[in-house]
Amino acid sequence: MNDIPISILLSVLGVLILLSGFFSGSETALVSLNRYRLKHLVNSGHKGAKIASSLLARPDRLFGLILIFNNFVNILASAIATIIGLNLFGEAGIAIATGILTFIILIFAEVTPKTYAAQHPEQLAFPAAYILKGLMFIFYPLVYFINTITNGLLTLFGIHKPENNDSLSPEELRTIVNETGSLIPAKHQKMLLNILDLEAVKIEDIMISRNEIVGLDINDCWDDILEQLTHSLHTRLPVYEDDIDHIFGIIHLRKALSIVSNPNAKKEDLKKIIASCYFIPEATPLNKQLLNFQHNKRRTAFVVDEYGDIQGMITLEDILEEIVGEFTTDPADTLMKEVHPQEDGTILVDGSANIRDLNRMMNWNLPTNNAKTINGLMLEYLESIPEAGTSVLIDNYPIEIKQIMGNTVKTVKIEPQINQQDALEEDEDNI
Repeated sequence: MNDIPISILLSVLGVLILLSGFFSGSETALVSLNRYRLKHLVNSGHKGAKIASSLLARPDRLFGLILIFNNFVNILASAIATIIGLNLFGEAGIAIATGILTFIILIFAEVTPKTYAAQHPEQLAFPAAYILKGLMFIFYPLVYFINTITNGLLTLFGIHKPENNDSLSPEELRTIVNETGSLIPAKHQKMLLNILDLEAVKIEDIMISRNEIVGLDINDCWDDILEQLTHSLHTRLPVYEDDIDHIFGIIHLRKALSIVSNPNAKKEDLKKIIASCYFIPEATPLNKQLLNFQHNKRRTAFVVDEYGDIQGMITLEDILEEIVGEFTTDPADTLMKEVHPQEDGTILVDGSANIRDLNRMMNWNLPTNNAKTINGLMLEYLESIPEAGTSVLIDNYPIEIKQIMGNTVKTVKIEPQINQQDALEEDEDNI
């Protein structure tokens, strides 16, 4: 090569550095592709995405191909740089050429192309996929030979190829939704996250408790039944005999309109349009119950415990509200019935208030692991029937029991949540 002009050697060296940058950048670009966007583009028919996806399906072959050519051009560039150095500077040119080439490769063939590829993976990966696919076809025997040796060495050391699993866990999917930013409106993000949370919420967490169920006693006199049907605020009414434990059906007021408007109607006519009951266990997850409602063509179910006793009632609307929020009633009206803000910043809360509803409406973080109401939370925490005036600190919320009625907590006063340091100091003072 001593007879080759320096200008030609420099030109070849420049081309080799560009090729090295291409292979380095291509590797980073392909690895940096968003795998879910890549799947979307593949399904949309994007040809470059299809080729890139096929290459990434066998990463051992892809990286083998890139590294073969990357090392080849780097070694060849090093040899040419050495010749140029010898011709220009003699023996000292070897060290000079090595230093200069190392700096040039580092900047122009490694850091710069890889940084660009990481920031704009699709712009480089898809065009490069066409070239890499052609090289893979031509040099497949060499790539296969190299990979066979590599995989054999890995197997020898007990390292086996992992199964390709692109599925997402709920936690990973939740992270993706949170990181979508402005791509998805905040309200829609919350709905998606609520859907993911359905699996963790049980029927017993959101059901209407048995003491709040409004039903129709079929043993009442006919005039009282007509009065209740006429002025009912609900479209569906459970029907029972004497008490809720003897429930036997449910009636839709739309079907009862003809009976109510018929002066000759009798109780037997009403019994003919009573639909059968649908019972479900209290520990059923919401996501499963949503599918059960769809499968059984039902909108209302009665919740039973392990002994078959009625514990409450749940509707399809109750589950949907866990996803989209309140839509059948005004949240402010519901809130004011059980929550009473005071001038000093404290909140008076009825003991029957649902903790999940309070947390959602008041932006609190009271525990919901076991107890469902404020009364249940206080009894669980104190492990006894408390007296009025008892104060406790639950998850940094100072709570004072204001009123006891029978064996239940009627009213509590909840102060704003205090920070962790203040809570520790308060605990030390109590000690």
